[in-house]
Amino acid sequence: MAKKINIEELNIPEHVAIIMDGNGRWAKKRLLPRTAGHAQGARVAEQICDDAWDLGIKYLTIYAFSTENWKRSEEEVGMLMNLLRKYMISSLEKCAKNNVRVRVIGDKTKLAADLQESIANLEEKTKENTGLNFTIAINYGGRDEIVRAVKKLAAKVKDGELEIDNIDEDAFNSFLDTNELPYPDLMIRTSGELRSSNFLPWQIAYSEFYFTDVLWPDFDKKELEKAVEYYNKRDRRFGGTK
Repeated sequence: MAKKINIEELNIPEHVAIIMDGNGRWAKKRLLPRTAGHAQGARVAEQICDDAWDLGIKYLTIYAFSTENWKRSEEEVGMLMNLLRKYMISSLEKCAKNNVRVRVIGDKTKLAADLQESIANLEEKTKENTGLNFTIAINYGGRDEIVRAVKKLAAKVKDGELEIDNIDEDAFNSFLDTNELPYPDLMIRTSGELRSSNFLPWQIAYSEFYFTDVLWPDFDKKELEKAVEYYNKRDRRFGGTK
């Protein structure tokens, strides 16, 4: 019998980042199209927002669509984009009810105009909310984010608005998509894969990593609690000693 986790005794990470992997394999196991896996994965993502806040997590960031995902079939990409469209519209009421603030990171200029408009509307309508800070990475790649940040920084230097000697980690971080967010304490990846896949490479430099074989559509609050329990077993020294 599995040991019951007493979450009240645990140190809760402030910011959790999740790579939601395994939607396609979940669908394949059930002889369903990949799109069915993505649809179920989207429902799980919404539920995990509630679960994270219940546990005391203040920031949740999920990897919804990477810069590399455009390589997938046109049908699958189209379905993913439609799921995102539906979320941006349908979540307005739920975010208002649950006091959730939504941010979207990534290169939004490559998205369809209507999706960009829906994203901007959702961000604007939820910006004063004080509950869970929910960040969705769409058309996001960590290397791409860093390159875009370097270009912004270089433009500031070129225009005489920033001195090279004043460039430090804090200055650079201010040009990243995540500049308003604390660095993730815990990064979770589902489905048994053991890599970060270009997700927040700057930000997760000192994050704890939790890998699970559970496919994302099967991930639930109990699995999130297991990840938090694992996080509590880690000795976070940030390069120092204790």
